[in-house]
Amino acid sequence: MAHELPPLPYPKNALAPHMSAETLEFHHDKHHQTYIDTLNGLIAGTPLENSSLEDTIRETANNASKTAIFNNAAQAWNHDFFWRSMRPNGGGAPSANIMEHITKGGFENFAKFREAFINAAKGQFGSGWAWLVLEGGKFKVTTTSNADNPIAHNVVPLATCDVWEHAYYIDYRNRRADFVTTFIDILINWDFVAHNLARHSANKAA
Repeated sequence: MAHELPPLPYPKNALAPHMSAETLEFHHDKHHQTYIDTLNGLIAGTPLENSSLEDTIRETANNASKTAIFNNAAQAWNHDFFWRSMRPNGGGAPSANIMEHITKGGFENFAKFREAFINAAKGQFGSGWAWLVLEGGKFKVTTTSNADNPIAHNVVPLATCDVWEHAYYIDYRNRRADFVTTFIDILINWDFVAHNLARHSANKAA
């Protein structure tokens, strides 16, 4: 079965003015769609045709003969995760439960976590992603280049910020720092982080 482009979890203008409807039109409807279409063409008639994106990522990671499949599957997955990592009226400090995990991860307070995330996203050279992950039972901030993601490394993703230029150039031009600061302060969906944490805990207990 061919993969399909998942709809956005909110209207295209829901994140404006921090992320414009024009950005979402190009980023979701064109960039994300292209990854889906390219992946479907690459896996048609192969054993991966009926695999989930997650399974395809795990199957093709670090396999040089399947780099194109990995890149497009991972980018398709990363983008859907990115849309859900944001929400209207998001941002700011998280719930007490999430804050407890942040401090257990070695961040002295939310300000220190915020600084670490912004610096990681700003410092990612070239195209890639900034992630909040659960690794070794602790919250960590990390980055990946190009299409790479935590699933390929058996790490649990909790939220991500896309720092490819097409994610922010329409609204912010070359001001990546302003974009990632806006992501943390105004857009990040802490409910999605809590959902991913709870799902991981449930899977671990099962």
